[in-house]
Amino acid sequence: MVSSYSDRYGRDVLAQSPHPKRPVSTEQPAEPGLVVEDVQTGFCGAVVEVDKHGVILEDRHGKRRAFPLGPGFWIDGKPVALVRPTAPRQAGRMVSASGSVAVVNHRARTARESRIYVEGKHDAELVEKVWGHDLRVEGVVVEELGGADDLLAAVDDFGPGPGRRLGVMLDHLVAGTKESRIADGVRSGPHAESVLIVGHPYVDVWQAVRPSVLGLPAWPDVPKGVPWKEGVIARLRWGIEPWEAWERILGAVRTYTDLEPALLGRVEELIDFVTDPSPDHP
Repeated sequence: MVSSYSDRYGRDVLAQSPHPKRPVSTEQPAEPGLVVEDVQTGFCGAVVEVDKHGVILEDRHGKRRAFPLGPGFWIDGKPVALVRPTAPRQAGRMVSASGSVAVVNHRARTARESRIYVEGKHDAELVEKVWGHDLRVEGVVVEELGGADDLLAAVDDFGPGPGRRLGVMLDHLVAGTKESRIADGVRSGPHAESVLIVGHPYVDVWQAVRPSVLGLPAWPDVPKGVPWKEGVIARLRWGIEPWEAWERILGAVRTYTDLEPALLGRVEELIDFVTDPSPDHP
């Protein structure tokens, strides 16, 4: 939960210093993605939202806090005063991380009844990072399945039908796998017309990130029977926990060009399906 704004910076905290050569805060537009540190609390995060009250920062663990605009922040050890950014003047069209034309000054649409399900947290975070803008414009919510085993029950609980479509993306959806058998069970069921199941060929969504983005020639081979994430970390000698490895991987992704085509096409297909303005889907 984001904390409420508090006007703790009635004046520049640096102005309280009696040192005659203290640095002066320079104005810095609070552009999305800008990383700053709050002087008083030490909270460090990226700008994710700016409104009439102030700025919201998100740290690397996903925690968000709200602060008033103005002085009281550091960037690379230098004092800055955050100000509301001005609308950019672009000669051409702005493009989102997914490669689509960005809709400027657009308020998120009320969520559709249709949904997209992905297997786990990492899948959802990757989709959000690249397609988040598009999803908010279209009013599409992405939810985690927590695994494919209970997909049949999840589909029944969702209750697909006219105006209520469900798109599902599964990991490792290749012929002969458990995932393919589960998908076939849904496709032959009563909700077939209102459910689209697609998948990528990777054991884990980590592999959908191009290894070159991380400076790797290729993802390492992991023997069967070895947990894939742990096997990758061991072979790369990263010496960190899986959640830390994922932060490193996700942090390297900037746009759709950092992902493999086998994932790109599937996500676009799902978005098109759940937003299709056909007669059974308003």
